[in-house]
Amino acid sequence: MGKLFVISGASGVGKSTVLAKVMKSRSDLRFSVSATTRSPRAGETDGQDYYFVTKDKFREMIENNEFLEYDAHMNNFYGTPRQQLEEKLRKGSVILDIEPNGAFHVRQEKADVVLIFIAPPSLEELTNRLRSRGDTTEEQIQVRQARVAWEMEQSKHYDYVVINDSVDTCAQEILKIIAREAD
Repeated sequence: MGKLFVISGASGVGKSTVLAKVMKSRSDLRFSVSATTRSPRAGETDGQDYYFVTKDKFREMIENNEFLEYDAHMNNFYGTPRQQLEEKLRKGSVILDIEPNGAFHVRQEKADVVLIFIAPPSLEELTNRLRSRGDTTEEQIQVRQARVAWEMEQSKHYDYVVINDSVDTCAQEILKIIAREAD
């Protein structure tokens, strides 16, 4: 049975970019694919980046206890399908990319999970990153900024906090944590 790692951080902090480097560096890691009701972004593939499902299907999955954790934000649902996570854990260590509420639910079910929070170098830099993505409206940026303060406050409940001022440095720090905790 592998070790479970949860990565969280504010929207726009660079989680996906950092995780891509981490995953590329360790072929023994598996990524747990979340289900979501949001529309796919350009370049995203169903079953690889997310399982894209309707809100009705998501609610059905909740009723059937198919999620280890789930959360709603930005008018969409996100959740970790329990069965695919357990299958991946039987093969080795797994990384989840989820919000703080989800991370805390996972810790309730799996006490040995390692929680890692990726923080921005500053709130100003985080806002700049959100604007530069080009897929976020100004209204969405305002909503996300309001959530950032709460997310940053939650970082104190994590086992590790890593600042992402450089993607390479942040990925290396996370790889050191994984080596220390899983190997």
